[in-house]
Amino acid sequence: MADDPRQYEPHPDPEGLTSKLKTEPKLDIDYEPHPERSIQIDAERQKILQSICDLYSGSASELDMEVYAEKAIYDDPYSYCDTRYKIAGQWYGIPKCMASSRTLKTEVLSSTPTELIFKLQQEYKPKVLHISKPVNSLVSLAIDEQGKVKYHKDMWNENDYSHGGIGKLLKTLNGVYLTNITKPPDSI
Repeated sequence: MADDPRQYEPHPDPEGLTSKLKTEPKLDIDYEPHPERSIQIDAERQKILQSICDLYSGSASELDMEVYAEKAIYDDPYSYCDTRYKIAGQWYGIPKCMASSRTLKTEVLSSTPTELIFKLQQEYKPKVLHISKPVNSLVSLAIDEQGKVKYHKDMWNENDYSHGGIGKLLKTLNGVYLTNITKPPDSI
């Protein structure tokens, strides 16, 4: 398989990256961002971080989508997308189902030439309920040689994702068919 993005799937260590108690980390995994602890990142990484946060906040813009490689993968508990167009289907869906979505805070944990890992706190307010709910997650981005995101993993707890069985099937179907509903531009 020539340059299959799945080979770049990040497998961050949630316990090592987020635990407050290093002696018994499983007891104290902390996905809440603490911006004051954030490491410094260069302008290129800051641009990627800002575009990703804008997408989480419902920007659904072609400019923000440019941070992804064409054959990038997006992986969260509900979706598995294997192209930039399918990923756009996820982001273009936020304004359709959320009254608002805003990034409350981030904490950059790691930045290397091939990876950017940060904690994210996003506040979602569904159109139906109009009740705000903050959600903390650990976001890992694998970065290619051109500075594009080739794998985006959004973890909501310390468990890494299984890519098999019925869960994988449902995630993939969501990734494939959501674009029929959200209708991102073909130019993405």
